[in-house]
Amino acid sequence: MTSFGWIQIIVFALIILVLVKPLGTFIADVMQEEDTFLDSIMRPAENFIYKLYGVNVNEAMPWRQYAFAMLCFSMVSMIFSYVVLAFQGSTPLNPMGFSTLHSPEFATKLTPDLIFNTAASFTSNTNWQSYSGEMTMSYLSQMLGLAFHNWVSAAVGIAVSVALARGFLYRGEIGIGNFWKDLTRITLYILLPLCSIYAIFLIGQGVVQNFSPYTTVTTLEKCKQLIAQGPVSSQEAIKMLGTNGGGFFNANSAHPYENPTPLTNLIEMISIFLIPGALTYTFGYMVKDVRQGWALLITMFILFFAGILICYHFEAMGNPNVANQGVETSARVLGDLGGNMEGKEVRFGLANSALFATVTTDASCGAVNSMHDSFTPLGGLIPLLNMQLGEIVFGGVGAGLYGIVVFAILTVFIAGLMVGRTPEYIGKKIEKKEVKMAMLFTLTAAACILLFSGIASVLELPEKGCLNPPGATYSNVGNAGVHGLSEIIYAYSSGTANNGSAFAGLNANTPFWNTTLGLAMLLGRFGMMVPVLAIAGTLASKKYVPPTSGTFPTHSGTFIVLLLCIILIVGALTYFPVLTLGPIAEHFLMQNGRLF
Repeated sequence: MTSFGWIQIIVFALIILVLVKPLGTFIADVMQEEDTFLDSIMRPAENFIYKLYGVNVNEAMPWRQYAFAMLCFSMVSMIFSYVVLAFQGSTPLNPMGFSTLHSPEFATKLTPDLIFNTAASFTSNTNWQSYSGEMTMSYLSQMLGLAFHNWVSAAVGIAVSVALARGFLYRGEIGIGNFWKDLTRITLYILLPLCSIYAIFLIGQGVVQNFSPYTTVTTLEKCKQLIAQGPVSSQEAIKMLGTNGGGFFNANSAHPYENPTPLTNLIEMISIFLIPGALTYTFGYMVKDVRQGWALLITMFILFFAGILICYHFEAMGNPNVANQGVETSARVLGDLGGNMEGKEVRFGLANSALFATVTTDASCGAVNSMHDSFTPLGGLIPLLNMQLGEIVFGGVGAGLYGIVVFAILTVFIAGLMVGRTPEYIGKKIEKKEVKMAMLFTLTAAACILLFSGIASVLELPEKGCLNPPGATYSNVGNAGVHGLSEIIYAYSSGTANNGSAFAGLNANTPFWNTTLGLAMLLGRFGMMVPVLAIAGTLASKKYVPPTSGTFPTHSGTFIVLLLCIILIVGALTYFPVLTLGPIAEHFLMQNGRLF
């Protein structure tokens, strides 16, 4: 590790801290319909969209109605994307002739299971890609079938987090807001202005934005090379700000057309944390106690710094087996000179690679500027554990806030049991129903990750002629032994946590993987949103309970420490046995000269 590397990390964190309050205040004003500087521009478009809906957007919805509207909207938009992808060969803006039937030789064929996986992935804000974007999707498919979800899935996540905040704000009310109004205002007032400015900045830095056919060039070795083009900048902006992460190019943010300069690399990392961080202040602002938001943000930052410290340290130390082969004799010297550079983008180096990997998995983004499969075992453990914690270390837009609030509810419940009194959080009593929904939230993620990983790791490759689809098993893993297990666990952790990054050694484009990962993404998204909305509904119907001398303060340092403990116990220890069999075992084997 180097001092310059740590300076970059600290500067990144300080920029996030500076931006949290102004953006968080603006988001709260938008969602509470306070006057903003965008009203005169956006109000006509907003009213026009309400007329298209044909519903009364001023009517507050009970939580069941809110959840039903959210689920119906997501289901219909997923079907829409499936149709767009299935018929992309018959649509315009397809200069390379990509089709489900007669694609060019270099292209990946869009099979029904791959289309399902892709539609489920983008609907759930996961953006897992079992294909190479520039070798599979037409420009129209990229924009209408996929990037469309980058907007609306981000807006849905923010809407659910705001609905939860209203649960604490409202006193004895049935409704938690109107889903259609929330979706519209988030898109028009928050995402659209930010992404417009961001996309123009990226174009100025060299990110591609065109509809040109791919360019064929002749290399110095007299070989032909195909250089992909496309509307990249517009998709890059919302993919980062909406913590979507799906790359226009297979190399994602390691590709110079997506991430051309050190400045774009910094801004892309900032944009991943920007809205999730600001939403913590929005939460405190809406519940009339900004200290609550700061407590959640401090908790997130502690977990973030712990993760980057471990990841950066082990990547800087490198692989001792490489050092022993004469590259350098000292692991410490190796770390100072470069450490583990396998799979790293040399333009950014170790510090920015470790930081990007930590940031993108702290949030449910999944964009990468280095290959996580090439990290050292414990360096790669951090991205994996970040996702298994529930993407609450900033998390996805909206998802990070409501995820950490769920853990805060569990924390005050356990604290209440310790002192023998009814637990309260921000003026609302936490009772049986809230705790049940909170546990359903945490168990859904654990069940998806562990059950699907267990099934995938024990299936045998079927013989030819069997009814089971070939290639649906452990044989699709690129590495043997414990690293192969890590690849499987990472895939289902990424899908369930709606992250989308991968240990790239896994060939996931088979019927088994596409189907099971698609189901994990949908359960990890909507199976966790519904319990959150149920909590919001029950809290909104309760009366406010004024704090007393016996009330446990939930903005104090004691609460932050207790919250960290609950996150680690409920989150990390759930996965400790499987992590021991995967990256932890691989670390000790690496120390003894065994590689995979």
